[in-house]
Formats: sequence, structure tokens, C-alpha cells
Amino acid sequence: MAPPPPPVPAAPGAQYAQQFLSTALSQRGPAALPYAEDVKWLIRQHLVALAESFPSVHPKASAFTHNDGRTVNLLQADGTIPIVYQGAVYNIPAVIWLLESYPRSPPAVFLSPTRDMVVKPGHPHVDRSGSVLVPYLRSWVFPSSNLVDLVRSLAHIFGLDPPLYTRQNPNNNPTNPNPNPAPSPSPSPAPSPSSSSLSSRIYSSLSPYGGRFPPSPQAAASRPTEDAAEVYRRNATSKIIDVVHGDMAGLRRSREAEIEGLFSTQAELRRREEELSKGLKEMLEEKEGLEQQLQLILMNTDVLEGWLRENEGRRRKAGDVDVDDAFEPADVLSRQMLECTAADLAVEDIIYSLDKAVQEGSIPFDMYLKSVRALSRDQYFHRAMSTKVRAAQVQAQVSSMAARVPHHAS
Repeated sequence: MAPPPPPVPAAPGAQYAQQFLSTALSQRGPAALPYAEDVKWLIRQHLVALAESFPSVHPKASAFTHNDGRTVNLLQADGTIPIVYQGAVYNIPAVIWLLESYPRSPPAVFLSPTRDMVVKPGHPHVDRSGSVLVPYLRSWVFPSSNLVDLVRSLAHIFGLDPPLYTRQNPNNNPTNPNPNPAPSPSPSPAPSPSSSSLSSRIYSSLSPYGGRFPPSPQAAASRPTEDAAEVYRRNATSKIIDVVHGDMAGLRRSREAEIEGLFSTQAELRRREEELSKGLKEMLEEKEGLEQQLQLILMNTDVLEGWLRENEGRRRKAGDVDVDDAFEPADVLSRQMLECTAADLAVEDIIYSLDKAVQEGSIPFDMYLKSVRALSRDQYFHRAMSTKVRAAQVQAQVSSMAARVPHHAS
């Protein structure tokens, strides 16, 4: 008699999950997991809560290969999802991968059938590769969505329509009334075809997942017809769940669009706030500059008013003073510069008056041209003289400064 198979070890508990996740999520450098720092605590909470609610699912780290060939080290929740189908409890082996964008994006869920299991063809939520897409994943909302609610949704949906069934052996005895018989405790060394068929149809304690599994649709077909009211209730419940998830997805899309609009408005308001702050700062600086200029003008005004008060009595004693004699140049060059500048400005005024006169038709155009030609020639000579006088003044100033240098050096 062969000894019974060893018991399957229990899945790691919440305490092990906490220790494992604390170590895995705290790694740095090349071995660090590719998750954002601000969500690592939330990822840890999700996996610990999942381990507490479903002890058959435990976290681990493994290599995940994307469709483009990239391989990254990611966290996963591996184990079995308990479901209730036709009054019996079954365990669905599954793997929940936490992708790089988790939890802002939903995880990737895959079934992991053993060699004695096959994926049910045409399942509404599972494709042939074992990839799972349920309404809860389509309506994933950060940060309210979590792994515990996801597994509960999977258990409910798979309880209504299991995605896996045991593989059928062509030599199986169709007259066997029990689709899930218990395994024989004393298998013979050379099993017969019937015992081989029997083991291929059983998902019991010999399975590494330690649970039972639904039979194939062919075996289930031999069972009595289900109650129509129960079928209607189950289908109505599934339909209501799909409608609720669809409404949640639509509400999420509308709220996301509204939030995006609010974010755009917020960004525009911030940009305008920066512009207003910048403009206000420039206005304050300009105000300070104008106040300084105003103070300078007021000071100069006080100086001029004081000078006028001091010289008012002298003007009355001297009688009428010629404007040309009001200012006395300091030297000959300054007098020449004053006379040249005055003559240049006088010619400019005469040309301006001639422009007005010719526009109004007061003088003929040929006389205007002759006068402007003569005045322009005189203005040229006055400006040339001003240039020479300015150069002489600069030379005289340089000579004066050079003469003072030996005096200061001594």
C-alpha cells in the first residue's frame, strides 16, 4: 500500500506578506521594483489586505515579459481563488500581476491552469491564453479600487460561469455517474485506463492547489436540468452587475474629463497669477523709480526757486536783462559752441517754418527749394564747426588732466 501524499503547505499569511513586501519594496539600485515611491505604501497595503482576506493568495516577485519583449521584475499575487459553483467549493488557480503603473492602472490577471485543466472556449471574460478581463478591471478607479474587491468580483463571476474545467480522456467510461469521485487511497503500481481517466478528471487534494475543480461541460451535460428560476436569477444578477460596472465606467470617464478640465483651468489660473505677480512687481519697481525722479525734480525745483529768490533783487536793480547776457560762457571754446548750437537750432526752426509755409501755399515751391538749399549749407557749416569745437574741448580737457597728474603724484 503506497503512503498517502504529503500535505500541501499552507499559503503564507499576512505576517509573512508584510515581511516580504517590506523587504521587496525597500530595495534600491538595480534590484529595485519599478514602482513609484509615492504608491509603494499603497501597494503594500493592497497585498497585505489580500493575504488577510484570501489566505490562498500570497505575494511574490517574479519576472514578467511584456508583449514587446521587455522583461521586468514585478510583484504578483499567486494562488487560488475560491468559488462556489452549484453548491460546491472550487479553487481557480490565478496570477495577478501588478504592472509598473499600478495602482493608477489595473493589474493584469491570468489563469494558470495545470496540465489537467483547459480554458473554457468562448468564455465571456477569459480568452484562450488565460487572460482575464472582467468589468471591475475595465472600471478601475484610482485610488478606491483594490485587490480584495477585484478577487471578490472574480470569485462571483467565476462562480456563475467557471472558466476552467478538467480535461476529458477519450477512454473515459461514460457510464460513470460521479463526475468528481474521490481518489483511491491505494492506487496500484500500474494504473488501468479507467484509473488514468479517473485521475485526469479529478481536481482534488492531489492537486498542488489543494481543492476541487468543476467537471467538463460534457460530464455536466449528464446532470439533471437546473431550475429555470435559478438560472434566470443568476443571469439577471450577472446582467445587473455588468450594467452597474458599465455605468461606473461611464461615470468615471465623465468625472475624469471634468477633472481634466478643472486641471486645465487651474493651470491657466496659475499662469495668470504668475503674470499678474510679475506685472505687479514691475509696476512697484517703476513706481519706486518715478518716486526717486520726483524727489530729484523737487530738489532741483527748490534749488532753482532759491536761486530766483536770491537774484530777484539784482534783476530789479539792473532793470531789463537781455536773455543772451543771462549766461556767460566759461571760455572761448564754450562761447563758440554756444553760438554754433544756437545758429544750428535757428536754421532748424526756419526750415520748419518754410515747410509749413509751402504746405499752406504761402511761398512758391522754387523759392522754398532755394531757401532750403541755402539754409542747409549754412547748417552744415555750423555743425561742422560744432564738431571741431567739441574735439578741441575734449583735447583741452585731456591736456588739463595730464597737467594735473604730476602735481598729484608729487
